Amino acid sequence: MSTILELHNLKKYYATQKAVDDISFSINKGSIFGLLGPNGAGKTTLLRMITGIFYPDSGSIQFDGKAFDPLNDIIKIGYMPEERGLYKKMKIGEQALYLAQLKGLSKSEALEKIKFWFKRLEMESWWNKKVEDLSKGMSQKLQFVITVLHEPKLIILDEPFSGLDPLNASLIKDEIYGLAQRGCTIIFSTHRMEQVEEICDHIVLVNLGQKVLDGTVSDIKQQFKENKFSIKLGELPANINSHVFEVANQKANELTVKIKEGFRSNDVLQYFLQQNLTIESFNEILPSLNEIFINLVEGTRATTRAFQPVND
Repeated sequence: MSTILELHNLKKYYATQKAVDDISFSINKGSIFGLLGPNGAGKTTLLRMITGIFYPDSGSIQFDGKAFDPLNDIIKIGYMPEERGLYKKMKIGEQALYLAQLKGLSKSEALEKIKFWFKRLEMESWWNKKVEDLSKGMSQKLQFVITVLHEPKLIILDEPFSGLDPLNASLIKDEIYGLAQRGCTIIFSTHRMEQVEEICDHIVLVNLGQKVLDGTVSDIKQQFKENKFSIKLGELPANINSHVFEVANQKANELTVKIKEGFRSNDVLQYFLQQNLTIESFNEILPSLNEIFINLVEGTRATTRAFQPVND
């Protein structure tokens, strides 16, 4: 699969901070890519370099098969920052039309696409409203429309579901899927791990300016699994004593077991079958992205603290 974006050894240092410290990764065309990290990890600096707002101190960016040229390539990118940039006193329809024309659309093209998106996201009655009269969720929908209506190749969404109720969040999520299916590439940045787990194909986790994780969601969950399984029995045996596994948790007739090194899931099943017990369900327990995220970020911080010099 061809790539839309490749970052090679990007560095961006400020006076007292390594905001981005030698980060490399690539993003495939048509994918939904998660860029994750705690506050201060370097995500915003990365996004600003990808959009040409900042220039890297060193390293390079390849966009759609060639060196990134902010002056010419920025029109092919849609960026929805976490902090909104709408004109509060301007009418919504006029603002959308103005910003669409700034992105290279003619007035007639802009009107056609705005009407399409306003109808699609149930915003048709908003045309003469002012931004200052909108709720946070309504302004979020407007910002989304302005970001995508010129059909950019790369769409960057920073916390796109902030302020949205569940119905509108589902509506925007469906549009994100649709854009990816039509060939757009999405960079999705958020603190909500359950959203990443549901939406993204591939993720990169950054912390303290460095990349600490890079891979598909399924591969990462397999990489960090702890050999735990959930088993539900018709009834529990009077005594559970096995060299194959240890019981990590028990709730009614359901056990969470951790298989010991050198054994397999079949050995657990064999243990209970030999006792003529009914096995109602048996499932592997994979860690959530939230658990992986917390463990990795805390581990990185602990390592950093361990190597900090002691001030006398």
